[in-house]
Amino acid sequence: MIELLGKLPGLGPRSARRAALHLLKKREALLEPLAQSLADAAAHVRTCGECGSLDTADPCALCSASSRDDGLICVVAEVGDVWALERAGAFRGRYHVLGGVLSALDGVRPEDLRIAKLVERARRPGVREVILALAATVDGQATAHFVSEHLSAIGVTVSRLSQGVPVGGELELLDDGTLLAALASRRAV
Repeated sequence: MIELLGKLPGLGPRSARRAALHLLKKREALLEPLAQSLADAAAHVRTCGECGSLDTADPCALCSASSRDDGLICVVAEVGDVWALERAGAFRGRYHVLGGVLSALDGVRPEDLRIAKLVERARRPGVREVILALAATVDGQATAHFVSEHLSAIGVTVSRLSQGVPVGGELELLDDGTLLAALASRRAV
């Protein structure tokens, strides 16, 4: 159990030992319900064939919702990014999960991601805009550039999330890259 917990992101060997001991101490309250929940997830959660998110249904609840705007597709790297955007409640269009970002160091190539499926979806009638919501990392930027080149060839509007000063952020605490991006993304008041 400790070995498996240690493979989870954010848990090293010591944290995994602490988590395992806590679960064992709270067997009825935590360990048994967690084991059942993990078994249920393994049996029922699947990848949505449309957007690439996770749900117990295919297509997922977000793809099945008739209230969402079919003309907007927000492209994210991972399912956790969909959850973050949904938590904010600011986007009412459709999502597309790439399944990662291009990375020469990690050997992630364009064919390893769901880029072809994105281009196919963007060609559908009524799609007005594709929003790239990828990280402002070297790999995220490279992925955004690659995807935008493929999408601009089919004539769909491609935009990306603004970058810069976070709400509540203090300028003196920000790194140079964030300040540069904030200045470059400025807009009229």
